[in-house]
Parts: sequence; structure tokens; C-alpha cells
Amino acid sequence: MFRFEDSIFLYLLLVIPVLALIRFFSCRSQKKRLRKFGDPEILKQMMPDVSWYRPSLKFWLLEFALFLLIVMLARPQMGTKISHEQRNGIETIIALDISNSMRAEDVEPSRLDKSKMLIENMVDNFTNDKIGLIVFAGNAFVQLPITSDYVSAKMFLNNIDPSMIATQGTDIKGAIDMATNCFTQEEGVGKAIIVITDGEDHEGGAVEAAQAAKKKGMRVYVLGVGSSKGSPIPLSGSGGYMKDNTGQTVISVLNENMCKEVASAGGGAYIHVDNNSTAQEQLNSELAKLSKKDMNSTIYSEYDEQFQAFGILAIVVLVIEICILDRKNPLLKNIKLFRRK
Repeated sequence: MFRFEDSIFLYLLLVIPVLALIRFFSCRSQKKRLRKFGDPEILKQMMPDVSWYRPSLKFWLLEFALFLLIVMLARPQMGTKISHEQRNGIETIIALDISNSMRAEDVEPSRLDKSKMLIENMVDNFTNDKIGLIVFAGNAFVQLPITSDYVSAKMFLNNIDPSMIATQGTDIKGAIDMATNCFTQEEGVGKAIIVITDGEDHEGGAVEAAQAAKKKGMRVYVLGVGSSKGSPIPLSGSGGYMKDNTGQTVISVLNENMCKEVASAGGGAYIHVDNNSTAQEQLNSELAKLSKKDMNSTIYSEYDEQFQAFGILAIVVLVIEICILDRKNPLLKNIKLFRRK
């Protein structure tokens, strides 16, 4: 089956019927003008070299070539190979806070963008581990089920934005509870829940959820993103900052004490994420302590590019269109394959 990387090709395909409509009305207008000169049958006899079907044939060949070029630009891909491998690693579920406060820019370029960069680096360092992704604000949902497909993990990561969840808040408890149900049934393998949040306006119950996860053999790590000084929250697209009911600018501050409590209750560690790279090193060091085990992994190969075939076919169609003359070929007009006796 085919997979297209860019959905914009659907809009480009609309050009084809638009051109067909323009062609239709143009031909209709041309026929009306010709009728003013006389009977169409008489006109055909007066213009023996004029072909009445070749311009239409050339037009539809160009339409077909345009279709092939649009499909080629959309980079069609086909087929995938699936292999099953034994990998020695751990299982990690990342719960990413995407509440509006994560737009704050006390960490460059912003708390959310910094978190996504951190996750991407984390995925790059994984080799034999499994990873899953949960996003949460006022509620939580699974963005990516646990997998060994790191390419898909990065793809899902790029699409994450606070607008994905309408209900605002920071429901860390809900995220941890959901994460505990996202692991495989493998026993003896290290299982880590990594919560990335600023901890602001949390709904409560996060410490109890972390304790419950620890009892099930999981470890909860909390990465606190932001600063104790805080930062205003930019509004998406408007250029201003979020304000409270009194009209004052809201200052979002990292709730570091709560983050530490959750990490301690979950048997993991708290790591502060700022503008340097030490957080990644600390996290790698903590995850290295977890026990690893051979796990069955399903690996999906990348799709094979198929645009070359469409490009070659488009060139062939264009060559044919060029070779067809608008008028009848005078060298062939006397050749008749079927003669009346």
C-alpha cells in the first residue's frame, strides 16, 4: 500500500479538475464563435488540415502528466518489512506536560520546546529499549503506545502542542496512572515512568500515584522544567501574555518541591532541566541503574521511495504530447488504411 508524506498533494490535485473546467468552457465558447461563420460540417470541409480531436488529446495528456508530477512531489512510498528481534533493554513511558504554562520561556526556547528536544535526545540514545509517550494537561491520553520504533516516536513528538488538550491543568496523577497501564507484561525488565512538567497547578494525588507505581515495580522520575523566578506565559499567535481575572500578567513558577516529592515517592529521582545539558546526562545515569532483559521487539523498516517511477512516466507522457501535432500531418494525409471499393 502507498503512504504519502505530505497531505498538500490533495490540494494540488484540485488544480486538475479546475483546468478541465476552464478547458470545457473555452471549447464551448470557441464552438459558439465558429457557428457564427457557418455550418460546422461546411467549416470542416473548408479546413481539411485542422484536427478536431488532437488538441483535446494533447490537453488530456498534459493533465495526466500534471497528475503524475503532483503525485511524484508528494513522495509516494510503498511497502515495509517487519522483523522480530531480541533486544536487551528497559521499558520507558514518558509523560509530557503540555499545559499552557509549558509555553513559558524561562528555559530557552521554551519549556515545552526544551522538553521535546530532551526527549528527542533521549530517543537518539536508546538502542535496545522500548518507549511510549503520554501527553497530559487537565487530563491525559496516550500519544504513542510502547514501541521499539524510534522513527515513529520522533514523528509523534513533532506534532505535540498545548492545543491538543482543551482541558487545562496539570493532572500528574492521571498521567502516572495511565503510564502504569502502558507497559508490556514482561517481568524482570526495568520499567521507568519519566514525568516532564513544571508542576504548576497540579490536581493533587500525584504522590499517591507514584507510590502505587513503585509497588508495581516501576520507578517514577520527574524532570522539572522552568525556574524558581518564573516567567509570563505567551499567548499562542497573539504576541501577548496570559492574564488573570484582574488583568495582571500571570507568572508561571516551577513547583520544584512537589516534583521532588513525587520522584521520592516513586523511588526514582528528581532532575532539574535548565539551559544546560546536564539533565540529559543525569537521566541517562539514572536509567542505566535499571535492570535490563531480553525482549521481543517488532521492527518496522522505512518505506521505500516510489517517486522515481512516477517521474519517468510523466516524462514519457510529455514526450508523447510533444510529438503529437495540433494539425494533421501533411505527410500522412494521403495514407488510408481502409479504402472503399
